[in-house]
Amino acid sequence: MNIMDFNVKKLAADAGTFLSRAVQFTEEKLGQAEKTELDAHLENLLSKAECTKIWTEKIMKQTEVLLQPNPNARIEEFVYEKLDRKAPSRINNPELLGQYMIDAGTEFGPGTAYGNALIKCGETQKRIGTADRELIQTSALNFLTPLRNFIEGDYKTIAKERKLLQNKRLDLDAAKTRLKKAKAAETRASQLNSARLEGDNVMVNFSYMLNLLHVKWLKSEQELRITQSEFDRQAEITRLLLEGISSTHAHHLRCLNDFVEAQMTYYAQCYQYMLDLQKQLGSFPSSYHSNNNQTSVAPVPSASSNVIGSSALTSTSSLVIASPSNLTDLKECSGSRRARVLYDYDAANSTELSLLADEVITVFSVVGMDSDWLMGERGNQKGRVPITYLELLN
Repeated sequence: MNIMDFNVKKLAADAGTFLSRAVQFTEEKLGQAEKTELDAHLENLLSKAECTKIWTEKIMKQTEVLLQPNPNARIEEFVYEKLDRKAPSRINNPELLGQYMIDAGTEFGPGTAYGNALIKCGETQKRIGTADRELIQTSALNFLTPLRNFIEGDYKTIAKERKLLQNKRLDLDAAKTRLKKAKAAETRASQLNSARLEGDNVMVNFSYMLNLLHVKWLKSEQELRITQSEFDRQAEITRLLLEGISSTHAHHLRCLNDFVEAQMTYYAQCYQYMLDLQKQLGSFPSSYHSNNNQTSVAPVPSASSNVIGSSALTSTSSLVIASPSNLTDLKECSGSRRARVLYDYDAANSTELSLLADEVITVFSVVGMDSDWLMGERGNQKGRVPITYLELLN
C-alpha cells in the first residue's frame, strides 16, 4: 500500500508539473506571460548544433546515394544493420558488366578481334568493380560511420538535454508567475487590512487571509529559488555539451579528408585501368570498331582520339609508325608478293578476307582498287585486305 500511495502521489505531482508547463507555454504563445530568454552565447551554440545536425544528415544521406545508387540495396543494408547482421555480398554493376563482356567474348571466340577486346574490357570492368567496392567500404568506415554516430549518439544527447532545459525554463517562468500573483494578492490584502474596517470578525478574517497569503508568498519565493538553481544547472550542462560541437567539426574534417583520399585513390585506379585498357585496345586496329560500316575505306589505327593521357596518344600513333616503310612498294607492285599479317582482321563482307596475326599470305594489286586495299590470297580463299595490316616480306 505504501508503494502504491507513493506512486499515486508521484503521478499526481508529475501531472501537476506537466499541467503547469502546458499553461505557461500556452500563455507565452498568447503573449500573456513573460518568457526567460537564454543568453546570446547559449542561443548561438544551440543554433550551431541544429545547423550541424541538419547538414550532417543531408551530407550523410547523399553520400549513401552516391556510393549505392540502388534504393532497394540501401533499404536492405539498413534492415540488416538494424538486425545487427552482416548484409550478403552482392556483385556490383561494373563487375556484372565485366562478367557479361567476358562471357560474350568467350562465346564469340578469344581468337577473334571483337571477342578478345570484349574479354580485355570485361577484365578491366571487374577491376573497376573491385576498386568501387573498396571505395564503398573505406568511405563507410572512415566517413559515414562517424557522421552517423554523431546523429544517433552525440546529437541525441544534446537534444535530450535541450528538451530538459526547456522544461526547466517553463518551471522557472511558472514559478515567477506564481510569485508575482502571490505578491499582488498580498498587496491587495494589506490595502484592505489598512482600511480600518469595523468588526472583530472581519478583522480576524483579514488577518488570517493576510497571514495565509504571506505564507504562500514565502513558499513561492522558495520555489523560485529552487527552479532558478535547477535552470542554471541545466543551462550549464547544456552549454558544456554544445561547446563540444567545435570538436565534432574538427573530427568530421579529418573524416572528410579520409573520404577525399579514398575517392582520389579510386579515381586514380580507374584512370590507370582505363589507360592500360586503351593501350591494349590500341594494339588492335580501329577497324575492329567499324567492321559493320560496309565501306571501302581501309581503317587506319587512330592517333587523334581525344582520350585521357598523352602517353596513350603516343602509344596509338606508334602503331602506325610500326608499319613497314615499304608499304608504298606494296601499293605499286605489279606482281604478287608475300606479306605477313600484323593484326587480326574480321572481314566486313564477302569481298574481304579475314586475317590472323602473324600468318603469311600472298597479296597483289588490282587495277582500279582503292589505294588503301590490296587483294589477298590464302590457298583457295581470296579477298580484299587492308594494306595497313600487312608487312611486306623480302
